[in-house]
Amino acid sequence: MKLENQSKLEILSPASLKISSGYLEIGSKFSKTIFVFTYPRYLYPGWLAPILQLDTSCDIAMFIHPADTGAILKNLRKQVARVESQISIEEEKGRVRDPILETAHRDMEELRNRLQQGTEKFFKFGLYITVYSDSLKELDEEIKKIRTLLESKLVYSKPAIFQMDKGFKSTLPLLKDELLIHSSLNTEPLSTAFPFTSSDLTSDQGILYGINRHNNSLILYDRFSLENYNSCIFATAGAGKSYLTKLEILRSLMLGIDVLVIDPENEYQYLAEKVGGAFIGISLNSPQSINPFDLGAIGEDDRPEDVFRSNIISLIGLIRIMIGERSNFGPYLNPEEESILNKALIQTYALKDIYPEMNFSQKEPPLLRDLVIVLEGLEGGHVLAQRLEKYTQGIFSGFLDRPSNINLKKQLVVFNIRDLEEELRPIAMYMILHYIWSAVREKLKKRLLIIDEAWWMMRHPDGAEFLFSVVKRARKYYLGVTTITQDITDFLNSSNGKPIITNSALRLLMKQSPAAIDSLQETFYLTEEEKFLLLESAIGEGIFFAGNKRAAIKVVASYSEDQIITSDPEQLLKIQEAKKQLAESNARGDNR
Repeated sequence: MKLENQSKLEILSPASLKISSGYLEIGSKFSKTIFVFTYPRYLYPGWLAPILQLDTSCDIAMFIHPADTGAILKNLRKQVARVESQISIEEEKGRVRDPILETAHRDMEELRNRLQQGTEKFFKFGLYITVYSDSLKELDEEIKKIRTLLESKLVYSKPAIFQMDKGFKSTLPLLKDELLIHSSLNTEPLSTAFPFTSSDLTSDQGILYGINRHNNSLILYDRFSLENYNSCIFATAGAGKSYLTKLEILRSLMLGIDVLVIDPENEYQYLAEKVGGAFIGISLNSPQSINPFDLGAIGEDDRPEDVFRSNIISLIGLIRIMIGERSNFGPYLNPEEESILNKALIQTYALKDIYPEMNFSQKEPPLLRDLVIVLEGLEGGHVLAQRLEKYTQGIFSGFLDRPSNINLKKQLVVFNIRDLEEELRPIAMYMILHYIWSAVREKLKKRLLIIDEAWWMMRHPDGAEFLFSVVKRARKYYLGVTTITQDITDFLNSSNGKPIITNSALRLLMKQSPAAIDSLQETFYLTEEEKFLLLESAIGEGIFFAGNKRAAIKVVASYSEDQIITSDPEQLLKIQEAKKQLAESNARGDNR
């Protein structure tokens, strides 16, 4: 039996242990224990939270030893008598009253009353923190950081010099208080040290996103109250990201906010129909079309030449994606071709009497076929014209070569690109985003722009650059951009992926795959607990970030909302079957 216990201890014990006066060396790790020895007059709830949220490897132990109330009351009577005597002596000598003595007297009397009434109890409280690091230098830096945070709350600590072994054993999960360094605290201040805290994300305005899984409070937030109005949502397929987005759309519509959606998978059609929105299908055979050469109206704060120049830059980016990569000559456009294209675009607009220095808002814009004609007439432009011909005369003709015939007057407008070939989706998303951006700049209004499966655009440098420019400038036009993606690796690998996240004050992480979790942990500075929470989250659960606050969230919807926004195929089939039965029942009634 003794041999068996000895073998177990050998498995659990470190390879080596060196005890020094100021630290321990445990195998290849270094550790140091500090203890708290004094507290301020008032302690506020959550004062320990900054320590808990540090990305530091440490163990925190709290020992709470109940004290004998009778003995405490006896000691308080002596202390009160001593303070009263000192106050009387000061008065007899004619000295100015001492506010420190009076405050101490008042506090002791108040504590005596509470102890006698049984509303408070007294405790001996020990708080020890053992910090671990790979080197002594890093260890000292981490200790200094923790002590500084505590001192900012007027909580003072010291290292357990010559007692590091006792400090280490006191912070192990053995329930042994070997340091025995205590402070006297009554119930109220002791309760403020409760270690499990959760950010309160309930505000007076905004929409309900869900329930805080830690304290069951409402996560009610107004994204337009943050430093920018953008958000990003990352989740695996089936984790509930579209459900959450549609719920936000529905509740935003109730507040009078206009919503525009780029929908690659036809997930928002039913919602658009139920709320009386516009559903615009963009495909090769669709009667609805967008002309990428549209300039839009000139906003109050915009100059015609700035709008014109910005449109030329956007068109060059679009044409780069349309042309694609060439294995023999390098990717996209070379500098000479880009110069030719820039010249051709200016001449194409000139064909329609559109110039940068004029008000062109009432002019009819050119079409893609006009650009092809101009390119054919320019020296060096023939190859570019050939490469664009498939969009005017080839298999993709009609997709980009027709006048715009849509409007954005509905409160909810959904652009659907499901029926487009995979090759054309990034082009369509870029073109739609460009069209929406022109409309947004025209008139200042509170709007949301939802870009589902944003990774389609992030696969192309020009698409990613244009998306980032919209995200960065959206606040100026009262626009909140929501980027949603399930292909997190493609998104983060783009040079504009992290800047888009940085420029999104609202962020939602839902269930993640093991392959992507490490990248997300590094990007969002997740703790190990948050990392495992995302790996194990159920549908509709995750972490909600608003500015510097974060909380675990569970998305909730009412029955009526659920019937409108559900993406569950089984539930959708039931809804369709119910609608079919209702139609047949109405038909039978008409026949009778």
